Amino acid sequence: MLTLINDDITLQQSAQDKTSAIKAMAAQLTEMGFVSPKYVDGMLQREQQNSTFLGNGIAIPHGTTDTRHLVNKTGVAVHHFPEGANWGDGNIAYVAIGIAAKSDKHLGILKQLTKALSEDGVEEKLKQATTKADIIALLNGEMQLEADFDASLIQLHFPANDLIQMSAVAGGLLKNNGNVDKQFIGELVTKEPTYLGSGLWLVSSNKGVKRAAMSIVSVVNSFEFNHLPVRGLIAIASANNTHQSFLTTITELVFTQQQDSILSATTEQLLELFLSTSTNTNEIAIETSNANSATFKINNTHGLHARPSAMLVAEAKKYASKITVLNVNGDGKSVDAKNLMKVISLSVKHGHELQFTAIGIDEKEALAGIGEAIASGLSEG
Repeated sequence: MLTLINDDITLQQSAQDKTSAIKAMAAQLTEMGFVSPKYVDGMLQREQQNSTFLGNGIAIPHGTTDTRHLVNKTGVAVHHFPEGANWGDGNIAYVAIGIAAKSDKHLGILKQLTKALSEDGVEEKLKQATTKADIIALLNGEMQLEADFDASLIQLHFPANDLIQMSAVAGGLLKNNGNVDKQFIGELVTKEPTYLGSGLWLVSSNKGVKRAAMSIVSVVNSFEFNHLPVRGLIAIASANNTHQSFLTTITELVFTQQQDSILSATTEQLLELFLSTSTNTNEIAIETSNANSATFKINNTHGLHARPSAMLVAEAKKYASKITVLNVNGDGKSVDAKNLMKVISLSVKHGHELQFTAIGIDEKEALAGIGEAIASGLSEG
C-alpha cells in the first residue's frame, strides 16, 4: 500500500482551474518517472467523465483504465493550494492528489484518505496548513479534529470531600485514557478551579497534554470550597481548539442557569449533551419500521472506487428521501448515501452487498433507481 511521504508533497501551489492544476501534477508525475508524458491526457479525460473532487477540499485526479499502460510505476504527486483551486461546480480544492497506478494499489491511500476526511473541519485545516507534516497528518487522520469525550472520561457519584481530590480523579481519567501525562495531573491539583455556579466547577491546563479531551466528575454528597458548594468538576485538557465546542456548550448552559443538566445527568445524557452537536459520526439511526430497505450486490470488478461511488451518490441525490447505506460485508455502520466521502469509506469490494434504507416521499422510487444504477454498473458497464 502506498504511504505518503514528504517528497510527495509540493507546497504553495496556485492554479486558475482544475485543468491547469492537473497538468502541473501530471508534469511532476512524468518528471519523477512515474508516468509517460501522454498520461496527462488520461487524467484530463477522467475529469471530463466525472469530477474527481471528493469534498472537504480534496480532489484525486487520476487516469483512465485505458491509460494504465502509460504508468511506469505507482506513485502520487500531492499539490497544496492554500488559495484554493477551482474544481468546477462551486468546489474548491486545497489539496489535490495526482495518482499514477498500474493496478489498485492507490485504493489503499483512497481508503485511508476518506476515513480521515469524513470529519468536519478538515477543509479549513488543509487551507491553513503550512508544512508538509501538517498535510500528511491530516490526510492520514493523525491530526486531532475533535476533543475526546466518552464514557471512560466520566466518573459519577465519587466519594470525594475536597476539590484537590476531585481534580486528581479528573486528571487520572484523562491519563488512563492516554490524553495526558503526570505533568497534567500535577498542574491540575495545584490550580484553583473556576466556579460556574450551582456547585459546578471548571479546571483546565495545556501542560502535559497529548490529545485534547474533557472529563467530568460528580460527587456523592456535596461539600464546600471557599464557602461555595461543590457538586461536580469539569476538567479540560487543551492542546488545540478542538475542545471549543465543549466550552461553547458549557457557556450556554451556565448563561441560561442550566448547570443542573450536567450535575444531575447520567453518563448517557452527558454524552448526548456534549456530543450531539460536536461529534461527526458515520452511524445513522434508522426507524426501520417506517423505512423501505433493499439490498444490492456490487459486481464492479474493482468495487466502489471513486468514479462508481460518485455515480452512486449522484443517483441518490436525485431523490428527496433520506437514504442511508451499509456494507453488509463491512463494519455494520450505516452512512449517508448522498455523501461521497462516506460512501467510499465503506470500502466496498467486488461481490459485497449494500443495504439501502430510504425514508421519505419518494423512498420506493429511490430504491428502484439505485438498484437500476447498480445493475447497470455505475457507468462501468
